[in-house]
Amino acid sequence: MDRLTGMGVFVAAVEEGSLAAAARRFGVSAAMAGKHVSAIESELNARLLQRTTRRLSLTDTGQRYYERCKRILEAYDEANREARDAQGTLRGTLRIAAPVTFGAMHLGEVVARYLDDHPQVNVDVLLGDRYVDLIDAGVDLAIRIGRLSDANLVIRPIARCRMVLCASPVYLKVNGMPRTVADLADAPRLAFSEAVSSGDWTLRDAKKRQHVIDGPCRMAANNVQMLLASAVAGAGIAFGPSFVFGPDLQRGELIELLPHLRADDLTIQAVYPSARRIALKVRRFVDYLDQAFGDDPPWDRSAGA
Repeated sequence: MDRLTGMGVFVAAVEEGSLAAAARRFGVSAAMAGKHVSAIESELNARLLQRTTRRLSLTDTGQRYYERCKRILEAYDEANREARDAQGTLRGTLRIAAPVTFGAMHLGEVVARYLDDHPQVNVDVLLGDRYVDLIDAGVDLAIRIGRLSDANLVIRPIARCRMVLCASPVYLKVNGMPRTVADLADAPRLAFSEAVSSGDWTLRDAKKRQHVIDGPCRMAANNVQMLLASAVAGAGIAFGPSFVFGPDLQRGELIELLPHLRADDLTIQAVYPSARRIALKVRRFVDYLDQAFGDDPPWDRSAGA
């Protein structure tokens, strides 16, 4: 019997709760569905299903086999879908959600290149720093930054960025160049108020020892670009992602402080609702993101990393 069909019937029987229901899904008789499952059990010399007149239940071996078969069938469907899509033309509207600063600073060029290559696709970009429910908002793809854990979403890492501590030459001329964390005990801090822990600036040395900068918070804002402008103007010290501060560090309008200490990097991720039946326009845009940022993101190149 066809091995792939047999696996499909087995998975359907588990999901539907009966061989009869699996048979209806595949358009075969209940007896034929039973033969497919029996053939697999015979080949494996293992019982996969416990059958009663009322229901089916998985054996321990059956549970493991079901999980493997499900992944194999999903991969098979995905391979077929990619092969079909490769012959087609991208159409429709791609709706993207992204953080305000990252989107404004880095997505424009990627979107422009994507639109140029795919003239029958329109792009609708929603910028905001609060998470949105992708399905409720009708979003095809979101860019999210930081640690994520959601079993209902596919999360694909796109790039990393450093967290940098910096100040302007104007500020440093008045206050001096700090050499240790203690030198910053009274420094006015410019903090992003929407961060998970906006007041917690933790750095680590080469031996992984933590050093916390917790002086007064002189200014808080819910927009990092505003903090950037204030830092360049000399209002205080700033701590944030290199995708924001990198270009100004390269131009010398900001100076990195305590470069021998490092904070945990941030991960920039593409997030979408499902691994199956994901539109080609979404997969292609994720590829564009990966090509644009990838292992050597421009913000860390510009920051001298």
